[in-house]
Parts: sequence; C-alpha cells; structure tokens
Amino acid sequence: MSGQYEVGSIVEGKVTGIKPFGAFVALDEKKQGLVHISHIAHGYVKDINDELSVGDTVKVKILSVDEASGKISLSIKETQPKPERQERPRHQGGGGPKRGNSQQSQPQGFNTLEDKLKDWLKQSNEIQADLNKRIKK
Repeated sequence: MSGQYEVGSIVEGKVTGIKPFGAFVALDEKKQGLVHISHIAHGYVKDINDELSVGDTVKVKILSVDEASGKISLSIKETQPKPERQERPRHQGGGGPKRGNSQQSQPQGFNTLEDKLKDWLKQSNEIQADLNKRIKK
C-alpha cells in the first residue's frame, strides 16, 4: 500500500455496500474500507439504510490500516462536528433536590453511581418506613 492512506487523514469515498454491521466504502478502484455502524453518525443508528445508500459519496476519516490483511477501518462521524447536547428533563425519584441542580450548565447525561446509590437508598428507606407504618396498624 506504500502509505497511500494514512491513519487520521480524511478522504472521500463511495458507498459500495451496506450490511447490518456497517457500510463498505471504496476509496479508489483497488481499496475499500469498512465504516462500522458505531461510526456512521453521532448518536444511535438502528438501521444504516436510514443514513446511507449505495452510491453515496461520503467523507471518511481513516481510523486504522492493517498492512497484513489490507483492512481499513473508517469513520464518517469523526468528519462531522459533534452535535450540541440537547437538554432533557432529568428523572428524579422522590422529589427532593438532587445534588448539582444549582449548576444548570453541568452537562446532562448518565447519573453517577453515587447519585444512583443515594436514590436507591432513599427509595429503600421510604419503602421500609411505609412497611413499618403498616405493621404498626
């Protein structure tokens, strides 16, 4: 291959095939690579056919080149700007204010294990208190 395709470079290619796990992209007449489904777009891709069609011209970033096998791993999403995170209402179990609510600029996302543990303990204590009330009646 003589270093024609370098890792990290961005090139144009044409989608030649689509499989459930990814899309094959021809870089030239002799070389093609695979864009794994996880590198098609930012966010979850359920069906690649919703994003790409055979014959589409796409920009791809070369992630890796295996000289021995000739396999080339590609990414479409790494050629695109990362989308801004959309604010989604956070699920709050119980109703009290959660730690970090005073900082609205804090990115939304997965709750930390510590936060989840606090929620579970609170729920458990509420259930236990309710059961104790029922027993006393």
